[in-house]
Amino acid sequence: MAGNKTVPTGADPAAFVEAIDNERRREEARTLLGLFSRVTGYEPQMWGLSIVGYGRYHYKYESGREGESFLTGFSPRKSAMTVYIMPGFKRYGVQLERLGRHRHSVSCLYLTRLEGRDLGALEEMIADSVERMKAMYAHWPK
Repeated sequence: MAGNKTVPTGADPAAFVEAIDNERRREEARTLLGLFSRVTGYEPQMWGLSIVGYGRYHYKYESGREGESFLTGFSPRKSAMTVYIMPGFKRYGVQLERLGRHRHSVSCLYLTRLEGRDLGALEEMIADSVERMKAMYAHWPK
């Protein structure tokens, strides 16, 4: 069975952020680096080549596949800043409305710009999602 490709790498998240070519995206990543650290209480850690993750949990599917992943995080992609809200967005309708223009999939929030977005709404989603993940995976001590 193939392992998870998105694993902690030991790379320096601050150095990753400083190496971002696009100046606006680099500044946004600096903002999120501080915001996530403050809101989650976790130190940032690189997962794979381009995800800054916070915290971790162990999962095991009914199929038997298991692994570790980050509780929340972000990735400064070219087209949009991707924010990972692992439990999804079903209970964040109010926060998403306050946030402003965005797109989202099951667990990914896509922001083309942070400017003009309600970062307080983003903080609320991050904090709540981390607490929900910790409750769902309480057996995992990290």
